[in-house]
Formats: sequence, C-alpha cells, structure tokens
Amino acid sequence: MPTKLEIKDLCKGFTSLRSEQSLPVFSGLELRVAENEFICIVGPSGCGKTTFLRILDGLIPFDSGEILLDGQRVIKPGIDKGFVFQDSSLLPWRTVVDNIILGLELHGTPRREARARARHYVELVGLRGFENHYPYELSGGMQQRVNLARALIIEPQVLLMDEPFASLDAQTREIMQLELLKTWGGTRKTVLFVTHQIEEAVYLADRVVVFSSRPATIKAEIPIELTRPRPLAVKRSPQFLAYIDRIWSMIEAEVRRSMLEQPGAEV
Repeated sequence: MPTKLEIKDLCKGFTSLRSEQSLPVFSGLELRVAENEFICIVGPSGCGKTTFLRILDGLIPFDSGEILLDGQRVIKPGIDKGFVFQDSSLLPWRTVVDNIILGLELHGTPRREARARARHYVELVGLRGFENHYPYELSGGMQQRVNLARALIIEPQVLLMDEPFASLDAQTREIMQLELLKTWGGTRKTVLFVTHQIEEAVYLADRVVVFSSRPATIKAEIPIELTRPRPLAVKRSPQFLAYIDRIWSMIEAEVRRSMLEQPGAEV
C-alpha cells in the first residue's frame, strides 16, 4: 500500500522553567504509515505519545525533522486530520447532531447541509434515535461515539486518537473497541491510536509501534497478524497473549532502564 504519512528525523524538546535547559522528548523519530493502516502506539508513561500525536495534528510545533501527509508538509491543524481526544469535550448546550457538525460549521458548511451529512455518521457510530439528545443524557461510551463521529464527518485523511477509551469502565471499553473496528471497517481511514493498554493495542492494530523512554525513539514495530474481523474472543487466544507478553517485556525493559538512569535510583 502507498505511504500516507511519513515522519522523518523528528526532534522535539521542551525548555525547563527551572533550569532553562531543553528537555528532549523525541530524538530522530522515524515512521512510515501506509494508507488505510491502523497503527497503535504504546510505550512507558511520559515518553511523549500524546505530544507526538499533537505534533502530527499541527497543534504543537516541533524543533526539526519533517512530517509529510500525502507528500505535503504538516505545519498546522486542518480538516485533513481528525483528532479524537481522551475527553469527549462535547458542548453541553448542543444536541448530538449539533455536536457532530461543529467542525463543519467552523469551516463554513451551511447548517442544513451539515445536518444532512450528519445522518450518515449518526448511523455509522450507532446513535440513531439519539440525534436530539444532549450530552448529559448519554453514557460515557455514547459520548465518545459522538466524539468519533465529529472527527469523521470532516472526512479527514488521517484519524488521530489519543486514549479515547481511557475513562470508560472495562466492559464499555471492550464494546467500544469492537465498535471502533466496525466503524473503521466502514471508512478505512488511516488511524494512529495512542493507548496505555497493550491488550487494546494488539486487538485494534495492524501494527503496534513501541516507543522507548525519553528521549523517545521507536524501539520496535510489531505487525499484528490476527485475521479481521476480530471478535473479542480472540483476546483469549495463545497468539494474542504472546503478542502481549512480547510487547510488555519491551516496555518493562524501557521502564527499568529509565529508572536506572535516574540518580540514586534502584530497581
């Protein structure tokens, strides 16, 4: 498949207010993402996964390197990228449909046209019958469906998802993983999905990208050779569990290395 997104020698640091020194986040990050590929990104806490996603969206500047989407440099946010945040961030005074069409309205789409387009995405994420409900009338899982529909309706080239199910209970999270794969199967968007849960990454991904501890580089890229569609029962298979063990051992090694590099640390 052709390359959709390419990250070349990406470097980013933040300046410490205490020492006025630059604290590196990434060092020479390199990644190629194919068209229609579902990538999950995992790594130690604090390694910069969310920062990476926000840089890809154009929300945060980077220091050096290059990001190419369909061969064009990414320098700012735009409708070619859809972002799904951990918090659904729905506007409480707007209905489901009116929240979904917010991005279209901000880009000048007439309200009547936007609402007509919303019908397809309401169906796609399984919210038919809830079009005129307000966020307080929805469960957490349903709010995240609205969040997903709001990102999809602008028809982005790439969908960036930052731990969108982290605040959900375990049962709802599993159902939302299954529903996300169904939705993705209907849109075939290129997806980059950040998660702390290795199980979630293996279940969703075509490829799991493992970040090292800071300054982050890509420690491994692991193709997930599980057939699609994937029922939830696949999580109990020996092949699935072997992927989890392999990825966890990599992350554990990075966490231990990071702790040993801290002055006075013991592991």
